[in-house]
Amino acid sequence: MADRKLSFFEKYLTVWVLLCIGAGILIGRTAPGIAKTLDSLSIYQVSIPIAICLFFMMYPIMVKIDFQEVIEAGKTPKPVLMTLFINWAIKPFSMYIIATFFLGFVFRGLLPGTEIIKTGQEVELWRSYVSGAILLGIAPCTAMVLLWGYLARGNDGLTLVMVAINSLTMLVLYAPLGGFLLGVNAMPIPWQTILLSVGIYVALPLVAGYFSRKFIIRKKGIEWFNEKFLHYLTPVSIIALLFTLILLFSFKGDVIIENPFTIVWIAIPLFIQTIFIFSIGYFIFSRVLKLSYEDAAPASMIGASNHFEVAIATATMLFGLSSGASLATVVGVLIEVPVMLMLVSICKRTCNLFGECSLDLPHCKEKESKITPATAKI
Repeated sequence: MADRKLSFFEKYLTVWVLLCIGAGILIGRTAPGIAKTLDSLSIYQVSIPIAICLFFMMYPIMVKIDFQEVIEAGKTPKPVLMTLFINWAIKPFSMYIIATFFLGFVFRGLLPGTEIIKTGQEVELWRSYVSGAILLGIAPCTAMVLLWGYLARGNDGLTLVMVAINSLTMLVLYAPLGGFLLGVNAMPIPWQTILLSVGIYVALPLVAGYFSRKFIIRKKGIEWFNEKFLHYLTPVSIIALLFTLILLFSFKGDVIIENPFTIVWIAIPLFIQTIFIFSIGYFIFSRVLKLSYEDAAPASMIGASNHFEVAIATATMLFGLSSGASLATVVGVLIEVPVMLMLVSICKRTCNLFGECSLDLPHCKEKESKITPATAKI
């Protein structure tokens, strides 16, 4: 495991995230014209400004990957199979059950009224919110999990393999699972959105990272690449993430301001679902399968996080931009980054659950410092 010290941006990332969310909402409220103009720049509902930010978020991670790690990761199928099982056999159904319980029973009296959706049908608001939650639950993360896995000191090669497999699986299972859980006969799926987003967020930075890595190492050598190039590149992912948040919340901030309490009621089941999916992967399946920490952390987080752009695009296509379903997917964006950062912190604090800890973390050092020559003989 390479030594990965926390940078200034990584150390205070939660603070920067909250500040950027606030800045995005402020821009959306004070300069709505700028936000609408940027939001209108899209291809098949994939935002071009966000796509640019996500490219710069993914490229520094991709260029650091030794692709020999990817080949080796493909030889260990257990974490990949675990991720596929959790993402497609558990997560969609647990999301439906948890969202229906809270929004359809616990908070139902706080979510009165109906709405007219894009098809012209009148539906109860809580059902629309559940539909948005379902669309989040059937869209596992295929981009930002690379950042979460990297911050947690996970196996980058394995994460990349899982992202590729989940992207292909989503193309096959997204429609039938969505159609079944939403209870509709035919569900229009934004294939162009899925393909384009995977291409921009994963394939493009992957290709750029692979070839630029080979070129730089050939010209400057591996030592210069590791000590100079990566040193200056490290903050780029975090800065791009922060700009992405500013853009996202400048686009959708007015919706959040206008529905503060509704946001809370929707966020509660989404938060519980995220913690539940992560916990069964990290604390149960990973330990039963005897995975290493470097494999367990990203394998568990890929199910906990969501591909929110696909979920938002699908909700907009099916129910309309102002629908309750679209609002629920926006709430998914609101809680995604803070909650995933919390899970990254939990991973790093519990890495010793998976055997000898090889990470350069304060928790591990504290444990090692307690081993004295006298206790070592016992």
